[in-house]
Amino acid sequence: MKKKSILSIAAAALLLVGCGSIGTSGLFGGIDGAGALGNVIVSVLGINKVSEANLAGTWNYKSPGCAFTTDNLLAKAGGEVAAAKIRSELLPHYQSLGITASNTSFTFKQDRTFSGKLAGKSINGTYVYDESTGRIDLKTLLMSISGYVTMSTSGINLLFESKKILGIMQTLGALSGNTTIGAVSEISKNYNGVRIGFELSR
Repeated sequence: MKKKSILSIAAAALLLVGCGSIGTSGLFGGIDGAGALGNVIVSVLGINKVSEANLAGTWNYKSPGCAFTTDNLLAKAGGEVAAAKIRSELLPHYQSLGITASNTSFTFKQDRTFSGKLAGKSINGTYVYDESTGRIDLKTLLMSISGYVTMSTSGINLLFESKKILGIMQTLGALSGNTTIGAVSEISKNYNGVRIGFELSR
């Protein structure tokens, strides 16, 4: 995304939020203006880290999650606003994968083991979490993958590099049929430079 475009998105979105012109649809795809502005402020101030103690517990899938990988503060501000639209675009893909609140969750224990389900497929193993960077390394019998944990307005985000999503789904056997594989391929292809995954809540 070019710098001019990022600045335009940031300025326009913040203006609209400030004026109360963005509701629960449109650009934010179901995220209200106050929540979107909160995400912007959290990212710009760099206070969106999750402690290891707070990570412990069970987290249930709420919606697609995403965040831009750039470190530029203005890009983060624009990125968080644009990310709300990306979440709404990801939702039908996740639905086609069968990912729902009832069959997708993660439990992190203080002994650094984890378990959960992804689209009904069981997953368990160990994890190493660096709360200073938000990086989390998950290791199972089938795979090892690194992701990132950040705060959201309603819980946490568990995010991965977009190109790794296809590998995760394939490894867990969550894909069935060309349509579903195509959906994940579109995700991994279209969101380069964006970490995507899951917004989770208690």
